[in-house]
Amino acid sequence: MSAETDMQDDTIASPDWRVLVDAQTLAGLLEAEPHRDDLVIVDCRFSLMAPDAGEAAWRSAHLPGARYAHLDRDLSDHGKQGQGRHPWPDAGGLAQRLGALGIAPGQQVVAYDDGDGAFASRLWALLRWLGHRRVAVLDGGWARWTALELPVETTMPAAIASPAPYPLATAPAALLDADAVQAHVAAGGLLVDARAGERFRGDVEPIDKVAGHVPGAVNRPYSQNLSDGRFKSPQQLREAFDALLAGRAAGDTVVMCGSGVTACHQLLAMAHAGYEDARLYPGSWSGWISDPSRPIATGDGSADLP
Repeated sequence: MSAETDMQDDTIASPDWRVLVDAQTLAGLLEAEPHRDDLVIVDCRFSLMAPDAGEAAWRSAHLPGARYAHLDRDLSDHGKQGQGRHPWPDAGGLAQRLGALGIAPGQQVVAYDDGDGAFASRLWALLRWLGHRRVAVLDGGWARWTALELPVETTMPAAIASPAPYPLATAPAALLDADAVQAHVAAGGLLVDARAGERFRGDVEPIDKVAGHVPGAVNRPYSQNLSDGRFKSPQQLREAFDALLAGRAAGDTVVMCGSGVTACHQLLAMAHAGYEDARLYPGSWSGWISDPSRPIATGDGSADLP
């Protein structure tokens, strides 16, 4: 979504980015007004193999003024059991973390990660769940920002003096637990798994203890949302999702992945295509297999069909 850059009393109008923002647009805003009170930039860089690497990279260099959100500490609640590798946080705990980042209702939030947007999309989805609309992912992330040689900082942003929790107003219907997912599939609803094809089929499983997929799910790897590290155009994505939905409403679609992270990338891509009502199974595959009594399927999914 493009930025509004009309001048009003020598001040750039407040941005209203709700899905994506490109690097040049954000850089232009920062160059014109580097200390806007209505803009919060959040660095979400993370590595599953090295969980502290993203924060270390942020401390080394980051977008101007960017604060850091850690996938495990800030965007998940590991006190929950049986809800996957990255359990969806409760609203109260999330509100405290967002307040510590300086995020309040009405502010424009921009999230970024190393490049493909998977971790940044998690923050995007969490904020949308709380009803925050002015939140966008930086298209191409840190990789594109630095490739364009745009400004970076090496100093830490000032601490929030008196952080206030984000006001609560969640959308519980947007999230489904395992029982609801099973009922959704049994009723003919669409369940889309965002993992790579080899993991969906059960050919390999490098992360979770069991390979395969939820019976009845269809596979659409989140990498298909991208071209050369950036999101495809809304038209390209709409054509792809139209084929996937096959006449269903977006609200009759549930997305999942391995732990509820790259599924958020699928939600963002659908919103970019104009479909904003899809729902999330936050426990995803790692949550599904926490109960050994739940059924498991392997293969490309064709055998799951009636």
